[in-house]
Amino acid sequence: MAGDPDAGPDTEEKNPFLVALGDRVRALRARRGMTRKAVALAAAVSERHLANLEYGIGNASILVLQQVAQALHCPLAELTGDVTTSTPEWLLLRELLEHRDEATLRRVRVAVGELLGTGGGNAGRSPRVALIGLRGAGKSTLGQLLADDLGFPFVELSREIEKFAGCSISEIQALYGQNAYRRYERRALEEAIQIYPEAVIATPGGLVSDPATFNLLLAHCTTVWLQASPEDHMKRVAAQGDMRPMAASAEAMDDLKRILAGRAAFYSKAEFTLDTSAQALEPSFTALRELVRQALALPPG
Repeated sequence: MAGDPDAGPDTEEKNPFLVALGDRVRALRARRGMTRKAVALAAAVSERHLANLEYGIGNASILVLQQVAQALHCPLAELTGDVTTSTPEWLLLRELLEHRDEATLRRVRVAVGELLGTGGGNAGRSPRVALIGLRGAGKSTLGQLLADDLGFPFVELSREIEKFAGCSISEIQALYGQNAYRRYERRALEEAIQIYPEAVIATPGGLVSDPATFNLLLAHCTTVWLQASPEDHMKRVAAQGDMRPMAASAEAMDDLKRILAGRAAFYSKAEFTLDTSAQALEPSFTALRELVRQALALPPG
């Protein structure tokens, strides 16, 4: 519009993400009551560079965006449009939770789950026992033994996912992609929770990668992380005759260690942990059996 100092060039053919980014920068600048010149000065970028960013024609580097965010006294996530910055309530919640320790955040998560009616506390211990951990931790073997001992159904969630899709896990991922696989995984877990008031569930190793599905698991199951050394993970998977996906690579062990390190913080959210590398199968099962029976307040049997 003529005469409007904030009116940019014609927006035709602009990238929608860059246009939205520019709108957010302009709105934040207005909210702070700062001129474009003042923001440019504080961010150590040229006023023209900032103007292009606001008009949606400046594909700024991540470092420049960080500088602009600091100049506007906002998190970088607010510039990029993260949902947790989309409303004043979200922003207030972010501020309350920022820099809290893990124990406090866990209490908040449980309290929010209870408030929203999605579960969370497991105060009475759910008789659905979910085993989590990387492939080769012993979830299938120990899970079946535990289910037989407790007289519970045993649910291999990977098999349930394949039933939903009508093809193998590898085919799901190859044909439909990771997002489709995660949808099947979520549906399989939802159905298992609905059908089985008590069960032992062996979960896929990557389930913790999807926060919504992992939240569902934590809310409705008593969770046990079956922990093992990277060497044991690799050895057990290979012993099953399954050399995919990592064993075909010369960097297999490094890849496995990175995956385990990336997921360990999520696995550790389980209520209980059992190290299956510390002992052989029989003593591992005895320890798991005692742990679960005590957690569920069941007789020793």
